[in-house]
Amino acid sequence: MNPLLRGVRAAELKRGLIRLAFWMVLGGVLLLSLLPNTALPPVDLGWDKANHVAAFAVLGLLGWWSFPQARGRLLVMLLLYGLAIEGLQTLTADRQAEWLDVAADTVGLALALAVAGQMRLATSPTENPS
Repeated sequence: MNPLLRGVRAAELKRGLIRLAFWMVLGGVLLLSLLPNTALPPVDLGWDKANHVAAFAVLGLLGWWSFPQARGRLLVMLLLYGLAIEGLQTLTADRQAEWLDVAADTVGLALALAVAGQMRLATSPTENPS
């Protein structure tokens, strides 16, 4: 076994990898939101609002699994992150802020909550009334 991983429990390693993915997606969303439209890679769902919903659903789920002790604060911070991105877009040459983007971000976070809730229900032990 790798000496760096000796003594690391599987759950801790899994949470660490999910947190790494969270921070990478967080940075990727910021980068994609601020790049000029002409420099964007062909990573697109075909509708700007769908891109927002998907990005914030992924961020919400990764954050939900990464920071279980601060889930409520995390969701608020992600919404503020979406607002900050819209503000930063006003400083760019060819991007613009849109309130509907923030609404789509909110829908993405709500979707993440719904998925996380369904996953928790699916994995929780059921009571067997006898």
